[in-house]
Amino acid sequence: MNLVKRYWGWEVVWLLYATANSLAVTFIAVGAGQVTGQSNIDIPYFTLYLLLGTLVWHFLSGMFNAVSEVISWERWEGTIEYTLMAPVHRWVHLIGQTLFAVFWSLFTTIIIGGITALFFEINLTSANLGGALIILICGSISLIGIGIISSILPLMYPERGMQMTHIIQASFLLVSGVYYPITVLPAWMQFLAQLSPVTYVLNGIRASIMENAPTSDLMQYIVPLLIFGVVTVPLGVWAFMKAEAYAKRTGRLKRVG
Repeated sequence: MNLVKRYWGWEVVWLLYATANSLAVTFIAVGAGQVTGQSNIDIPYFTLYLLLGTLVWHFLSGMFNAVSEVISWERWEGTIEYTLMAPVHRWVHLIGQTLFAVFWSLFTTIIIGGITALFFEINLTSANLGGALIILICGSISLIGIGIISSILPLMYPERGMQMTHIIQASFLLVSGVYYPITVLPAWMQFLAQLSPVTYVLNGIRASIMENAPTSDLMQYIVPLLIFGVVTVPLGVWAFMKAEAYAKRTGRLKRVG
């Protein structure tokens, strides 16, 4: 939170950029008829499809960034030695960082969604919002685990680790069906999509909001997400502690790359 207050100007910049990006993507649905020359396109449905993809991706990617870049921020601020040498259990450090990431990403996503909704006619009267919330919570847990695992990269590779986390994030964006169904992807990319928790979050939220699917029907998305979370979170904490010990032993724990 102190970093947010210190760099509040940048937070405003990124919030405005994300809002503009959300509007730009969602306007694709509005202009689809003019671009294709087709008059039978369900514009409201297409609009909601893109809007949900944009908002869910902003939430998940923002949370992923905040967790995976924890070491990069410490190194940038020059506090990495103090943080990792402090008498605090590593799981406390990582879970605290994670909780802030969840709440901050949710806060900014709500703002972006509220602004974007002013430009379009969005009808959620028949949506299963409770089911969508469950999907989002389960998806957050799974992304947290992957984010913790990814945060090892800047720890092990001070010069290029941060760039490697962005490659992971871009891969999720490509194969998870954020702006299009995964069925349009090549077969080998569709296989990779099944290994991405973002795929299940998007499909589950779209089913609950756009199709009003009951919560019982959402178990096909909830169960894989819980499995992802149960496996990746403990694995991530364990792997981070091992990587931290190695970094301290080999002198990689330093303020600059």
